[in-house]
Amino acid sequence: MSSKKKKKAALYEKLRAATNSNAMNKTSIIVDASKYIGELKKKVERLNQEIGTSSAPQNSLPAQVTVQTLEKGFLVNVFSEKNCPGLLVSILEAFDELGLDVLDARASCEDNFQLEAIGGDQNQGHDAQVVKHAVLQAILNWNEGS
Repeated sequence: MSSKKKKKAALYEKLRAATNSNAMNKTSIIVDASKYIGELKKKVERLNQEIGTSSAPQNSLPAQVTVQTLEKGFLVNVFSEKNCPGLLVSILEAFDELGLDVLDARASCEDNFQLEAIGGDQNQGHDAQVVKHAVLQAILNWNEGS
C-alpha cells in the first residue's frame, strides 16, 4: 500500500473514530461525519441560547471575558467600563463551582471593574470554553440580580 493510500486510510479511520461511526466505506463515514457536525452545531446553538449569547452578544454584556489555557489552569480576564458591585463574588463563586483554585489574582473595582485571575484546575478536566461559559453565566446571573 502506498504512503498516500495509508494516509487516506488513517484519515478515514480517525474520522470514523471521532464521529463514533460504524461505517466501513468512505462515503458512509463522510455522511456520518456530516451528521455529527450537524449535531455539534445544534448543541452549540442550544448552549448559546442557555447563556443568552444568541440574543445578547458578549459586547452587550456589562463585562468582557477572555480565558486562556495555561499549563495547569487558566488565565481569566474580566473587564467592564463601569463599577460592578458584587461581580467579583459571583465570578469567584463560579470558580469554586468548577473546582478552580485561585492561585493569583488582581482586581480593581473602583471606577471600572477589572479582574485578572489564574485559576488552577483541581480536576484537570476543564477546557477554556467551559471556564468562559461559567464566568459568562456568573456575569449574566449577577446582571439579572442587580
